[in-house]
Amino acid sequence: MDQQPPGDRAAAGSGVPTPTCYRHPDRETGISCTRCGRPICPECMVSASVGFQCPDCVRQGSGTGHHPAAARPRTLAGGAVAADPRLVTKILVGINLAVFLLVSVRPALVGDLTLLGLAWDPSPPPGSVEGVAEGQWYRLVTSMFLHQEVVHIGFNMLGLWWLGGQLEAALGRSRYLALYLLSGLAGSALTYLIAAPNQGSLGASGAVYGLFGATAVLMRRMNYDMRPVLVLLAINMVFTFTWGGIAWEAHVGGLIAGVVIAVGMVHAPRERRTAVQAGACALVLLASIGIIVARTMSLT
Repeated sequence: MDQQPPGDRAAAGSGVPTPTCYRHPDRETGISCTRCGRPICPECMVSASVGFQCPDCVRQGSGTGHHPAAARPRTLAGGAVAADPRLVTKILVGINLAVFLLVSVRPALVGDLTLLGLAWDPSPPPGSVEGVAEGQWYRLVTSMFLHQEVVHIGFNMLGLWWLGGQLEAALGRSRYLALYLLSGLAGSALTYLIAAPNQGSLGASGAVYGLFGATAVLMRRMNYDMRPVLVLLAINMVFTFTWGGIAWEAHVGGLIAGVVIAVGMVHAPRERRTAVQAGACALVLLASIGIIVARTMSLT
């Protein structure tokens, strides 16, 4: 049996070879480097003034007339191409797992780190008032890394790993980290606004749903088939509103934030890219802060 060359894969039932990334032969793609013509996947795409280039051409300064160091590889969103495109994702997974193990050893920490609006804690006597409205702002962030059940952290970390790696490669480390943290904060803010003040909430779901929203925006930007991610998102939203014990507010808040930030990240015009991207992040941050301040004033 003849063996296919690494750059082509026969399309099912057509006999027509489908291009695959020259650096990742298992990934089909319809995008080619504008300089050398080799097929490239989203992870390898470097935004250029016209189309996209492969990392090798950008690194070598192919045809630019500049020294190779003057044309460092860039991601679709303008971030630097990293040797390990999953480094931030690995760190985030590690932090979540470390906090999970910590609270497994010291369960009392759950009450100190959970997102709580305003509630009376009777222990230890004589008791005290706890919550974000009492100035415990850190709960809005610590709850994003807090899990109590194996199934809960398992599903969240699976989503983080599956979605995060591709987004980190497409956006770059700093932009991806901003997306994750701001989506999680937006989810916490909406939960704080809508949920009962004494209702506790925890988990990375808000941030992960932000990754869902950003993935949909990125796939749309790349003209990829969006049906798989939309079906998966729809299934998760059904669970969000039908299963008990789920903070749907965090899911919705994170999803909206992820979409807004991703639109700014991948659709920003090249000449104003940094300003537009920073503006999208600032918009989500200011909206979250506004919600938090308004809710605090209403509770106090």
